[in-house]
Amino acid sequence: MLRAYTADQVRAAEEPLLAAGVPLMARAAFALECVVVEELRGRSGSNPLARAGRVLVLVGSGNNGGDGLFAAAGLARRGVDVAVVLLGSRPHGAGLAAVRATSARVRDLSGFAPAPVQHEVPGLLEGPLVEVIVDAMTGIGGSGGLRGVPGVVVATLRALLETREKDQRPIVVAVDVPSGIGVDDGTVPGPVLPADRTVTMGVAKTGLLLPPAAGVSGRVDVVNLGLEAEPRVSPRR
Repeated sequence: MLRAYTADQVRAAEEPLLAAGVPLMARAAFALECVVVEELRGRSGSNPLARAGRVLVLVGSGNNGGDGLFAAAGLARRGVDVAVVLLGSRPHGAGLAAVRATSARVRDLSGFAPAPVQHEVPGLLEGPLVEVIVDAMTGIGGSGGLRGVPGVVVATLRALLETREKDQRPIVVAVDVPSGIGVDDGTVPGPVLPADRTVTMGVAKTGLLLPPAAGVSGRVDVVNLGLEAEPRVSPRR
């Protein structure tokens, strides 16, 4: 049985570890990278490049986007074809620098107005088949549903993917939580890209286990960062 925690409880548990210099983001990004490689191998056999597919990483601002960026850099260093799409105006600086030092392509849609950006979304799926989409837009800091550019991109992308045959749809891997869900209450107040897997960091978040968000979270994998050992974290009752 998974124990679930609120966003405030997670922040309280992370604080002393971060103060002690524990590399939580590096650990989280590596775990995410490994899950994506696992999914690529599951679709193409032992060689993740066999189908010449791509990984599309949707990146927002903040640490959730940082996890996605560092994972994207790691995947590119493995030889995976990676495309990063920036949807937040403040991408994680070190993470973005790591990506730019690799062969990964970067597309910045953060400056678009919501209406015009809709016409850019089909182009994200052109070229070699996208095998995996990584949702690294918002984490436990998000609230109230996706709005603006991320909301339009997700709604448009979801509609496009629903027109495809099942075997032509990419696996969606969410970072920490599917972007746009209520992290503490499990609500889905706006557009969400349903995840096949959610790689949640440290501990499971309450919203992942509550309907209707549980229905768009897919398989939940908890990455052990040592947070459960912290006495400042207590299970939500």
